[in-house]
Order: sequence, then C-alpha cells, then structure tokens
Amino acid sequence: MRSFKLTLAYDGTNYSGWQTQPARVTLQDTLERALRKIVSEKIRVVASGRTDAGVHALAQVVGFQSQTQLDPSVLQRALNSELPSDMVVLEAVEAPSGFHAIAGVRRKRYRYVLHDGPIRDVFGRQYAWHSYIPLDDSAMHRAAAALVGTHDFSSFETAGSERQTSVRTVFELSVSRGQGSISPLPHVARQSPGGEFVSVEIEADGFLYNMVRAIVGTLVEVGQGRRGEAWPGEVLKACDRQAAGRTAPPQGLFLAQVEY
Repeated sequence: MRSFKLTLAYDGTNYSGWQTQPARVTLQDTLERALRKIVSEKIRVVASGRTDAGVHALAQVVGFQSQTQLDPSVLQRALNSELPSDMVVLEAVEAPSGFHAIAGVRRKRYRYVLHDGPIRDVFGRQYAWHSYIPLDDSAMHRAAAALVGTHDFSSFETAGSERQTSVRTVFELSVSRGQGSISPLPHVARQSPGGEFVSVEIEADGFLYNMVRAIVGTLVEVGQGRRGEAWPGEVLKACDRQAAGRTAPPQGLFLAQVEY
C-alpha cells in the first residue's frame, strides 16, 4: 500500500463544504469519485482541514493510500482530466508511509478578502465580503496585534466542534490593502468598480471552528469605525463568543498554505 499527498486548489462556491454529507455535493466526494474511477479502488481521503460551504482553497493538502502502481505525475494528470473545472490538483507526490494530512500539520495560513466601496463588485462577489462603509485597514492592522501570540481564543469559536482546548498560537495576523486587484488569486489582477480589496492574513498552529471568520467580523467593526482599536483585545480576554463581532460570510475565506 502506497501513501500519496495531493495539493489542491478549489473554488468552494458550488459545494456544501469539504466533508462528505448525505445528499449533498461535497469536495471530498468529488475527489474520491475521480480517484475511484482512475485506480479502481474505494479510496478515502483525509484533508488538512474541513473547509465549510463556500470556502475556497489555494493549497489544500490531502492524503490517501492506494495500491495503484501509477506514477504520481500520471495520477495528477488523470485526476485533472476527471475533476470538474472548479477543482485542480496542483501537485501529487508519494508520501512517507503513514503520512496523515491532519496529524502532521505544524502551521496553517488563511486569507480573508474584503472589498469596500460604494459599488459592489459583481464579479468578485463569490470571493470577497463587501462593505459599503470604507474600511480603515491601518486601524484593523493595529487592532489585530492584540490577537498575536498564544491565547485562549474561545471568544472567536462557534459552538459545534469538540476541542480539548481553545488555546492556539497565532504567529502572524496582518491587514493590508491591495491597489485595485483581487489579491487572493495568484497571477490575477483586475480593476474593481468602486473600491479596493483588503486582505486579512492569519497564520497559526491550528484554528477553532469559524475562528478566522469571527476574527475578521470583529476587525471589520474596527475598520468601519464602530469600535475602537483596543476592542479586539478586550474581546479576547472575555472568553465569550457573544462579546465578539459577527461571523464573516464564507466566500471571502481561502485556505492559503499548510506547513508540515
């Protein structure tokens, strides 16, 4: 039995998230169907993280085992011929025996994209959260500094996923503005009709359920001038989800990198 590691990019718009669900179209089911057709085995894949409905990935990592004798490069080409156009295998390699896409993760990086301005971007609506109120990205960046480090992030966790601890270490949390381009998509730049894109980058040793989206929702309140820059730090100390801002919608979220 051989172990394989795939790196995928996908547009999550038309899927009910990563994980298999009855009577729903999911990314996991789509990939497993394509693999089964190619290697003539029933394959179960494990992803580094279960992205929610509407969430995208620039570099999702997936592991699986198979008896196939196909070279990884052949497997990659075969998968890309079978997968739908909103999902692609960027890389396929043979992994060390026992490779597990979740257990070996050291760090993950997510990117959340916001668009502000008086006119909604029709073409970017599936990849960014629009704010009619201009965002003060500098204030958001300063406010985010309080969340860097090792903390109890229970104020930014949505109930529904059992965890042994809500303590996580955030290595980086930054907010920056792009000049008229949609920054999450590599090598793609286009003019926005009425505003600019703001990117929130967060890297940590792990994430709680909806943690990134809750942090973004909190920082947006600062960016819109509804809350002061000290507020996210106060929310963190409260250890109470009710103290934080709303959960940002899924379409602006991208899994950007997984480090082992």
